[in-house]
Amino acid sequence: MTSTTQAADAQQQAPAHGWWPLLVIASAHLMAILDTTIMFVALPSAQHAFGLSVAARQWIVTAYTLAFAALLLVGGRLADRLGARRTLLAGVTGFALASAAGGASVTGAMLLTARAVQGASAAVLVSSTKSLLVTVYTGDEERSRAIGVFTATLTAGAALGLILGGVLTTGLGWRWCLYVNVAFSLVAIIGGPKVLPAVAGQRDVRIDLTSAVLASAGMAALVYGLGEAASAGWGAGQVAGSLAGAAVALAAFVTRQVGKPNRLLPLRVVCDRNRGGALLAMMANSLSTFGMMLILTYQLQTVMGYPALRTGLALLPFAIGAAVASALLAPRLGKRIAPRWLIAAGIFLSAAGLTLLIGLTPASHYLPLILIATITEGIGTGIASPPILATTLRAVLPSHTGAASAAGSAAGQLGSSIGAALLNTIAATATAAYLAAHAGAAAVTATVHGFTTAMAWGAGILLVTAIPAVVLINAKAPSPRRVTDADRL
Repeated sequence: MTSTTQAADAQQQAPAHGWWPLLVIASAHLMAILDTTIMFVALPSAQHAFGLSVAARQWIVTAYTLAFAALLLVGGRLADRLGARRTLLAGVTGFALASAAGGASVTGAMLLTARAVQGASAAVLVSSTKSLLVTVYTGDEERSRAIGVFTATLTAGAALGLILGGVLTTGLGWRWCLYVNVAFSLVAIIGGPKVLPAVAGQRDVRIDLTSAVLASAGMAALVYGLGEAASAGWGAGQVAGSLAGAAVALAAFVTRQVGKPNRLLPLRVVCDRNRGGALLAMMANSLSTFGMMLILTYQLQTVMGYPALRTGLALLPFAIGAAVASALLAPRLGKRIAPRWLIAAGIFLSAAGLTLLIGLTPASHYLPLILIATITEGIGTGIASPPILATTLRAVLPSHTGAASAAGSAAGQLGSSIGAALLNTIAATATAAYLAAHAGAAAVTATVHGFTTAMAWGAGILLVTAIPAVVLINAKAPSPRRVTDADRL
C-alpha cells in the first residue's frame, strides 16, 4: 500500500472531533443514568396501575439495576470484540424498544420484564461510551475538556432523573418516564453512524462464557443482597445467602481469570495501582451521591412534607454544582494539580457536604443548611469525577478499553447500590435504637436521628477512602501515557 493510500485511509478513519460525538456519547450514557432514578417518583403510580404488592413494587427499580450490574463486564468485552460504535447503537436500540414496551405494559410482569431488558441494554451501551470517548478525543486538552463535560452530564443525571420523573408523572403520567427514553435514543441512533468512528473490533478477543456466568451471577447476588438488606436486615436469610453466594461466585471468577489468555476482565485492568485507586474512589463517589440523595429524599418528603416535584427541584443545586465543577473547574485544575490530589479534594468536599447534614432536625428548613450541603456535595462530586474517569481509562490497551470502561461502570454501580443499601440500613437501625432508648420519643425525631447517623457514617467512609486513593494513584497527568509491551499482563 502506498503512502498516499495510507494517508487517505487514515484521514477517512479519523475520528470526528468537536461537540457532536460528545453529544451522542453523553446522551446515550445519560439515558441509562436517568433510569436509575426517574422511576422512583413514578413507583406509587405504577404500583397502583397493576396492583403490585409493597414487596413487588421494588422490582420496578431492582429489575433494572440487577440486570445493569450483572452484565456490565460482558458488555465491556462485547465492545472490545465487536467495536464500540456497533455495541453502543445495539444497546441504545434495545433500550429504546424496551422503554416503549415498558410504557405500553398491560401487566406488572410485562413492566418488570421490560425493566430487566432495559438494564441489560444499558450494560451494553454504557460499556461502549467511555471506550468511544478515549477513541474520539486523543489530545490531552480536548480529552480533558470532553471528560469534564461527559462527567458533568452523568453526575447531574441522577438528580435530573428525580426532577424529570416528577414533571412527567405529574403532567403526563408514569408511563412517560419510560417513553421519554425513545426521544433520548434518537440522538444516538441518528447521529451515531454519522459522527462516531467505526473502530474495528478486536477479533482476537474471546468471551469466556463460564466467566461471564460467574461474574453476572456474583454481581446480581451482591446487588440483590445489598438491596434486600435495606428492608430485611443484614441478618436475614436471603441477604446472608445472597452475599455468601456472591462471594463464592466472584472468588471463582477471579480465580478463573488467572492465566487465561482470553479473560473477561484482564487483571491489568484492575491491578494497575492508578486504576485500582481510581475504581475505589469511583465507588466512594457513587456511594456519597446516592446515599445523600436517598436520605434527603426521605427528609424532604416524609419529614418536611415536600411533594415529589418540589423534592426533585430541591436537589437541583446538587446537579448544578456537579455540572459546573465537572465541566469548568476540574479540567482547569487538572492542568496544574496531580489527579490524586484533585480526587482527594473532591472526596473531602463531598464528606463536608455529608457532615453538614448531621445537623438535620425535625424542624430543619431547606435554607440554608440543605442548600449549602447539596451544593458542597455537588462540587465535591464534580471535581473528583473527571480525574477519576481519566485515571480508570489511563494506559489501556486497545483490546482492553471496553473492559476498563465496564470495570469503571461496575464500580460506580456497586457504589450506588452500597450507598443506598448501607446508609438506609444504618438509618433504620439507628432509628430503632433511638426509639428503644427513648421511651415515648416522637417517631419523626427518631427518624431524623437515623438520617443524621447515616450521614455521619457516610462522611467517615469517604474520608477513609481518600487515603488509599492518594496512596495508590501516582499519575503525573490526567492524560494516558503511551502503552508499551510492559503494560501487558
